[in-house]
Amino acid sequence: VQLQASGGGLVQAGGSLRLSCAASGNIFRVNDMGWYRQAPGKQRDLVAHITSQGLIEYSDATKGRFTISRDSVKNTVYLQMNSLKPEDTAVYYCHAEIVTRRPGITSTRHRWGQGTQVTVSS
Repeated sequence: VQLQASGGGLVQAGGSLRLSCAASGNIFRVNDMGWYRQAPGKQRDLVAHITSQGLIEYSDATKGRFTISRDSVKNTVYLQMNSLKPEDTAVYYCHAEIVTRRPGITSTRHRWGQGTQVTVSS
């Protein structure tokens, strides 16, 4: 079971980027999905989070500018980032809580994507 993120890059302040993250492997169900970011020398912080029921949470820094969504058929989570600021520069990581099932065994695994760099120039 793995997550594959894509969509990062370099953009000028005020621009937009869209990140995608797809889960693959022996998946029975994907529960919560989310995006986190980590700037150099700082801890990894929540950007946005979406439950399997569609409940959404944003960090105060991204509320109103970023939009998280998911396609439950494709097991994919998206992050639309608008009005980007230089302080949004970071490595962005997707996260998912994935349920796998084999005969007699149901397991819940937390998986992180490989990280995708977002750089916003002023």
